Amino acid sequence: MAAAASTSTPSELTVPVNKTVHAFDKGVLDALLARRFFFAPAFEIYGGVAGLYDYGPTGSALQANILNEWRKHYIIEEDMLELDTTIMTLAEVLKTSGHVDKFADWMVKDVKTGEIFRADHLVEGVLEARLKGDKEARGVKDEPVVEEDADKKKKKKKVVKSVAIKLDDNTVAEYDYLLAQIDNYTGPELGEIIRKHKITNPVTGNEVSEPVEFNLMFESNIGPTGQIKGYLRPETAQGHFVNFARLLEFNNGKVPFASAQIGRSFRNEIAPRQGLLRVREFTMAEIEHYVDPLDKKHARFNEVKDVVLTLLPKDVQSEGKTDLTKKTVGDAVAEGIIDNETLGYFLGRTQLFLTKIGIDSERLRCRQHMANEMAHYAADCWDFEIQSSYGWIECVGCADRSAYDLTVHSVRTKQPLRVQQKLDTPRVVEKLEVTFEAKAFGMKFKKDATMIKDTLLGLEKDKLQCIKDELANGSSSVQCTDGKSYEITPDLVKIDPITVTEHIREFTPNVIEPSFGIGRILYSLLEHSYWAREQDKARGVLSLPSIVAPIKCLIVTISQDPQLRNLIHDVSRRMRRLGIASRVDDSGASIGKKYARNDELGTPFGCTVDFASIQNGTMTLRERDSTSQLIGPIDTVISVVDELVKGTLDWEGASKKLDSYSGVQDVAE
Repeated sequence: MAAAASTSTPSELTVPVNKTVHAFDKGVLDALLARRFFFAPAFEIYGGVAGLYDYGPTGSALQANILNEWRKHYIIEEDMLELDTTIMTLAEVLKTSGHVDKFADWMVKDVKTGEIFRADHLVEGVLEARLKGDKEARGVKDEPVVEEDADKKKKKKKVVKSVAIKLDDNTVAEYDYLLAQIDNYTGPELGEIIRKHKITNPVTGNEVSEPVEFNLMFESNIGPTGQIKGYLRPETAQGHFVNFARLLEFNNGKVPFASAQIGRSFRNEIAPRQGLLRVREFTMAEIEHYVDPLDKKHARFNEVKDVVLTLLPKDVQSEGKTDLTKKTVGDAVAEGIIDNETLGYFLGRTQLFLTKIGIDSERLRCRQHMANEMAHYAADCWDFEIQSSYGWIECVGCADRSAYDLTVHSVRTKQPLRVQQKLDTPRVVEKLEVTFEAKAFGMKFKKDATMIKDTLLGLEKDKLQCIKDELANGSSSVQCTDGKSYEITPDLVKIDPITVTEHIREFTPNVIEPSFGIGRILYSLLEHSYWAREQDKARGVLSLPSIVAPIKCLIVTISQDPQLRNLIHDVSRRMRRLGIASRVDDSGASIGKKYARNDELGTPFGCTVDFASIQNGTMTLRERDSTSQLIGPIDTVISVVDELVKGTLDWEGASKKLDSYSGVQDVAE
């Protein structure tokens, strides 16, 4: 008798999937990720080095697939200019950008053991533990904060313990306020908080030192004698800016346009303890979108204006609150919450990207930078933060960097990093002209005089107007490319309005920068995707979307018969010719075991061949989450898998092209 498919409908065979029946267990997920070699500590057999990780076959493929979707979502769809600039960066470049002087975090040290902590993380961890202890004292149970101590030779867990001690309401309110503003404090302010609230090393109980700045860049030397000083780049952005003139020429001198780059960056983290979330070497994907400072609208804004964002604005945080509000991109821009259309456009596009690759939108928020954490040159800045077992973690930053970067590099190199637009008709405009009392200016600033002059001459009108207004009150401070500020007075510099006729408009573009930490996104995605089967907590599943899953399809056989083994390898070859990453499991394990192993890898689909496949030319297709199965001719099944992987077909559509399968087939004798 010929093979007969089940007559049941797909809905009858598909059991609703309960992904929350078991509480999330980070320990179980960590064990899975290690066992399946998503990533592991680098140099592990030598004891490892804190903050350095190697990706295994599955982790490498997952990262590559995320980056591939990123390239399609941004570079290809937005017609961006892609770059690949050097990791080794001249010290002079990073001095000009401000990284040498300002790219630092505040650290404290255990006064007895010498153990190092990042000051804001220490304050945050201790205060959160105290609040957890208060909840326990009030009868509300909570999990302790757990951090991996990768600096130790042997892997162990460090726990900021929550002791069940009830706090008074005023103390709870103060702790909540401090935690809401934690990113807004300077080093001295963190030191004051540590003293006031008696914050110590949570393990030893020892006092810690006053916060001191620590520059996060890895210094290096270039050349056989080390005569050229350099650094491993802390971001990819400066490679864009120093190539701006060539990019502008490539784009026929027109703005707006964007450049994009995917590459490695390095930060010498003070105390990396959170797996892939805080590492010393990582992959970034950054966009620099160059826009006319007088027109920050975006031609495609209407495409994202209805995207809903979960916002945490700076004014809410400054009140010591963390209340979230949902708004469409269009409303947030119209109400002035988000500064301009182009920044809003990229926030909307980023929301779409993150949810497309599998980030849970309910655990995603946009937090606006507060005054102290905002870069001095930035007009506005928002972080996409993703919630995981480590709390809310910044994974994407979207900043309006104004014209700062191009201006400082232009001043330092005396290269014109500006746009020239020919006007159809000449126009009369008011400008501000800067003049100097040459002798007095030179005597006061000596060797720095030329640098300060070039800085002032390179400023846009709005910046000059601010300095002019300050000079009217006595003095103004000018920040230069050496990272220092210089005070000027009206007897040295005059800024006066003049009227000129322009035939060509010349301006320095502003830069909108979305910057993605790929490792943080990857880890957050793994947490958001993980769950366990209702019938067995040990049967873990990674519900990775097919577009990013490392392996798209598992191919197995029910028997070790040579004909079936040959068939599954033939099916695999055919899938790979279509670009489908498939995996053959021809081991002697049971079918259930084979599928369970690949559920842990996030493999969305599985094909099984049996003796009916040889006689009838059929093959079954399994969907990972529901475990429902379909059956059809081998050619048709391969075609359906191709469509499913490409995203042109969903499982409901597949069920219309293939028959449902109950797990029973009849084979002619």
